[in-house]
Amino acid sequence: MNNPLRIVIDAVLVIAVAVLFYLHFANKPAATPARVRTVVHTDSTGTATATNELEAVADTDKIAFVVSEELLNNYQAMKDARKSFEAKVKGWSNQNDAIGRQFQSAIQKYQQQAASLTPEQRAATEQQLEAQRVKGGQLQQQLQQKAAEEEARMTKQVLDRVDKQVALYGKENGYRLILISAPSGTIAYGRKDLDITKEVTAYLNKEYSAKKK
Repeated sequence: MNNPLRIVIDAVLVIAVAVLFYLHFANKPAATPARVRTVVHTDSTGTATATNELEAVADTDKIAFVVSEELLNNYQAMKDARKSFEAKVKGWSNQNDAIGRQFQSAIQKYQQQAASLTPEQRAATEQQLEAQRVKGGQLQQQLQQKAAEEEARMTKQVLDRVDKQVALYGKENGYRLILISAPSGTIAYGRKDLDITKEVTAYLNKEYSAKKK
């Protein structure tokens, strides 16, 4: 009964740092480069006139990646989620400690009175203590489950937001592919000039700050 909520405390330290987003956009990017082409028009008299026109060109080679751990650690939405979760963890830990203290107090009281109790009274008290132990264990399991569910909910909420905003960033900046470099080794190697973690993080924080106002 004195065991701490291991899953709760562990969840405070790490909230889904590793995540893979694979964003591949079939449509043309919002901002596409252009090239000049010469078009020759011939009128009814047979006179040819050359004009220059801009022709849109799909940027099929623009790819980049972001480092998931760096992005999430510097994303204000994740920082706020962690802070909120830690506050809830503190409340759950206090409840867990209270359950343990109540049971220990009941045990100590029984030990102090056991010598003066009849065999029937001892048996009844021990039965009550066992029922209290079982109930306390069930309450602690409920706290653990609540912590796990809350961790999953908050993590999903933040990652869904990241997924959406990275997609918007990719479209607005003409990317066809943005990869996430995660600790699991999704990307073995990437040139530093393809790392847009800082730019994407700034973009996410700007959007999050504006939405909070």
